[in-house]
Amino acid sequence: MSILISGGTVVTASGTLDADVLVTGEKIVSVLPRGVTVQTVQETDRVIDATGKYVLPGGIDVHTHMEMPFGGTFSADTFETGTRAAAWGGTTTIIDFAVQAKGTSLLATLDKWHAKADGNCAIDYGFHMIVSDVNDTTLKEMDACVEAGVNSFKMFMAYPGVFYATDGEILLAMQQAARAGATVMMHAENGIAIDQLVAQALAAGRTDPVEHGLTRPPELEGEATSRAITLAKVANCPLYIVHLSARHALEAVAEARDAGQNVFAETCPQYLFLSLDDLARPEFEGAKFVASPPLRPRDHQDSLWRGLRTNDLSVVSTDHCPFCFKDQKELGRGELSLTRWVEVASTTPARMFGLYPRKGVIAAGSDADIVIYDPRARQTLSAATHHMNVDYSAYEGLEITGRVVTTLSRGRVVIGDGTYQGSTGHGTFLARGLNQYLV
Repeated sequence: MSILISGGTVVTASGTLDADVLVTGEKIVSVLPRGVTVQTVQETDRVIDATGKYVLPGGIDVHTHMEMPFGGTFSADTFETGTRAAAWGGTTTIIDFAVQAKGTSLLATLDKWHAKADGNCAIDYGFHMIVSDVNDTTLKEMDACVEAGVNSFKMFMAYPGVFYATDGEILLAMQQAARAGATVMMHAENGIAIDQLVAQALAAGRTDPVEHGLTRPPELEGEATSRAITLAKVANCPLYIVHLSARHALEAVAEARDAGQNVFAETCPQYLFLSLDDLARPEFEGAKFVASPPLRPRDHQDSLWRGLRTNDLSVVSTDHCPFCFKDQKELGRGELSLTRWVEVASTTPARMFGLYPRKGVIAAGSDADIVIYDPRARQTLSAATHHMNVDYSAYEGLEITGRVVTTLSRGRVVIGDGTYQGSTGHGTFLARGLNQYLV
C-alpha cells in the first residue's frame, strides 16, 4: 500500500521544509518538493492531507516500564495498553527494561520479557537490561545480550536490597560493558544515605507524600551522579544518566561532557512541568506525584530547560511506569525550537540507542514512522480522555495547544480520524546497534 502525506511542514533535527512524503509499504520512499505531480497522486492508494500541520518522525521513548514488578504490585500498563497509549501521543518506538531478579540470569530475564511483549505491542519495541545481581555469570551474559540486540544495561545506586549495586559491582559491570561497546545507564541517587533519611522521617512520624521528596534531596542525586561519572571514567565506559531531575546532577554531567567524556543524560516531562509543590498537595493528593527521583523545587526547571537547549541533556523520555491511585499508590509550554524538539524526542534517541537511520528521521529508506501534529489544536489533559491504563493524570485539567492527529507505524496508520486503527502484535522487536555518539 502507498500513502502520500501532502501539504505539511516536514520537521527534522536539521531543519524544516515544505514537502510531501511518499510511503510505500513500511518505508519512506521519498520526500518530495511541494507540488506533487498529478500522476504521483493518482498512483497512490491513500492521500493524507497535512495542510497546516507538522510532519514529524515518530517519537522514540527510550525509558518505559511496562508490567514492571515493584513493591508487591506491577505498573498499570501492559505492553498492549502501554504501546497503544504511546501511539496516541505520537510515539512509534519504545525501549523497555527487562528486570533481572536476584539469583536469575540475564538471558532468562530477556526471554521472560520477550514473552511479555511478543505479539502484544501496537508499535515497535526494544529492550534495555536491568542488572541487579552482579556475578561472574551475569558479567559473561552481558556479551550474549549484546549479541541479541540488547546493548544497554541499567544499574541502580538506590533501593538497597532490591536493585542497589555497590561501587565495586558497578565498576565490574562498567568494565564488562566497555569491552562489549555497550552503554551503562544509571539511576543515580545515594540510596544508602536516602534510607537513613527515610528512617529518620518515619521515626518522627513524618509520612506525608512530600516526605518522599524531602528524604531524597537533590544533593544526593548530584553526589551519586558525580560518583557514577567517576566510575565510568575509570572503566572507560559510556554512561547514560536516566531521569535526571536536579540542577546538581546536571552540573556534574555538563562538566564531564565539556571534558570530552562519553556521558549522556535524559530528563522527563514531570521534572520540566511539575514540582515539589505538587508533591506537597494536601491530604493524600500528593501521592499522585510520587516518582523517583522525586519532583524538585520549581527553581530546578530553568536549569533543565537550559540543559536541553545546550545539549547537556540529550534526550527527553517519559520513565513511563504508572501506578494507579487506588489500590497501588494507597499501598505547559516548552522552550525548544521545532528542530530541537524532534532532536531530543526522536533523532538523538535513535542515534544513541542504535536505531538510526531506520528510526528517528523522515528520509528515503527509513521506516515510515510518521506523526502528523496539529500545532493549533486545543486539548485539556485528563484521566477521562487519556489512553493509559491508570486511573489519574498528574496533569489533570491542564489546557495545552497541539495534538497528534495521525500516527503511522511502519507505514500503517495506527491513530487516525480520532480513533485507534492499529492492531495488537503489529509492533516488532528491534535488535539495536551501538551508540553512535561515542567519541
